Amino acid sequence: MNRFVTVLSYSSDTAWLCKAGNMTRLVLKQNPGMLSGDVLTKLSLSLARAQMVESACSIIRIMLEKGYVLTSDVLRLVVMHMVKTEVGTCLASNYLVQVCDRFVGLNVSKRNNSTGNVMKPDTVLFNLVLGSCVRFGLSLKGQELIELMAKVDVIADAYTIVIMSCIYEMNAMRDELRKVKEHIGQLPPQLLCHYRHLFDNLLSLEFKFDDIGSACRLVLDICKSKDLLSDHDLGFDSEKPRVLPVGSHHIRSGLKIQISPKLLQRDSSHGVDTEATFVNYANSKLVITKKTLAKLVYGYKRHDNLPELSKLLFSLGGSSLCADVVDAFVAIGWLEAAHDILDDMVSAGHPLELDTYRKVLSGYYKSKMLRNAEVLLKQMTKVGLITDPSDEIVVLPETEEKDSKTTELMDFLVQEIDAGKQVSSMLYELNSSLYYFCKAKMQEDALITYRKIPKMKVPPTVQSFWILTDMYSSLGMYREITIVWGDIKRNIASSNLKVTQDLLEKIVVNFIRGGYFERIMELISYMKENDMYNDLTMYKNEYLKLHKNLYRTLKAADAVNEAQAQRLEHVKAFRKLVGIV
Repeated sequence: MNRFVTVLSYSSDTAWLCKAGNMTRLVLKQNPGMLSGDVLTKLSLSLARAQMVESACSIIRIMLEKGYVLTSDVLRLVVMHMVKTEVGTCLASNYLVQVCDRFVGLNVSKRNNSTGNVMKPDTVLFNLVLGSCVRFGLSLKGQELIELMAKVDVIADAYTIVIMSCIYEMNAMRDELRKVKEHIGQLPPQLLCHYRHLFDNLLSLEFKFDDIGSACRLVLDICKSKDLLSDHDLGFDSEKPRVLPVGSHHIRSGLKIQISPKLLQRDSSHGVDTEATFVNYANSKLVITKKTLAKLVYGYKRHDNLPELSKLLFSLGGSSLCADVVDAFVAIGWLEAAHDILDDMVSAGHPLELDTYRKVLSGYYKSKMLRNAEVLLKQMTKVGLITDPSDEIVVLPETEEKDSKTTELMDFLVQEIDAGKQVSSMLYELNSSLYYFCKAKMQEDALITYRKIPKMKVPPTVQSFWILTDMYSSLGMYREITIVWGDIKRNIASSNLKVTQDLLEKIVVNFIRGGYFERIMELISYMKENDMYNDLTMYKNEYLKLHKNLYRTLKAADAVNEAQAQRLEHVKAFRKLVGIV
């Protein structure tokens, strides 16, 4: 049998691989010791390589249950093939959760002489799965995995930190990302390039929270970046890992993850494969993009704080950058704002060139703002740019003539104006408070914060419901999760919420733990209708841990009332769905 399964594992025909997987599961069910660990390892790798991810995951789960230990190298290969698809990522992340739970459980039960065994997941394995969670938008599952890394004491390397920053950005967890930034310190050239994503994500959150002042300070830090350390500092012993709180640092009982910002795994290249939006790397330093500049300009303009904008522009790019922004303002029609920047630069002792003044003046005349034009002419004379105002009108430029820099900046500004404020920054602040209260198990404060959200007439986000579900789950308050599910359904019905697969999966698992089988079948049905993947094997394992003998011998005729009869039907439907005979 071992030889037969091995031969089938080397087949390039998916039909034979499928038969091998089915036969292996049947054999292991009837005679658990018949197949060796090596044979199962080869089969799982072949199935994963052929993108038969459900079969591959089924085999490695069986191996985990039977106590077979997969080496780190082999497990990385299996997972690397699995996470190429969204379904494979769901399965790989759930398997990693299962491995971590088993590892933690075995460490706790060592004193009871447990005979089980499991290999501790390593940094590269977490990087593979976390990176894929970012790629497929499973940010809530990614957050769960970050917390698991802390629980099993896996050190986060440079890749992990950047992937964590992406997950924090997707979940709008600004405080957590700020804490990461504080710990990375000085960086060598290669990592400075790599960490542009972290600064990019943090800048994105500052804009989401509408904190223009913090965004400005971060931009100034970014523009001061240089090569501070040499290449030989890279490596496994480059520094002692630091401890970073996961969740609020005010919570003493909270989790802590070890991070090593200068540690770069040499056998891994699984970083973030997305382009940075706000920060780039050029000439051995970090530089901001035109989109960043447009967001800063629009933010200061919207908050009527043009003097601070003028100071920022001069510190970033001198008079040249100020002139570019003035040109963009003229092109958009913000003539008075352009005039204000001209005045600010005169007050600072750095008046702009005559051509820039002429563009603003031309804009005034074209808009028939003659009084403003007269004021500007007097100022030009006072500064010493012109001697005879009457002669200046003759040489006015055409405001339509714009260089490429002005056009690019103007385009980004127009995008910002059109986009407006899509989500209230106050909602992000409330979610941040909600996260803190939930992690601190402060239920009353969490509920008060949650009830503030509808009063703002802004619908809760997926993160709001995830945070509440996670709190109630940690407290074993499964009935309260049914109330959360009711809120989710109301927001879905009013088209205010687009739920994600990882949120619904978490709720299903908690309903299984609480025994709410009618709700379970309702949720699974909804997920099927919306083409979301259901990890039935995980549901089955969760059921068997808690409800193995529930209604096993009870028949419908023996039910004492209508409610019990209905529950019996839902339990039977669930057992049939997940394959429990």
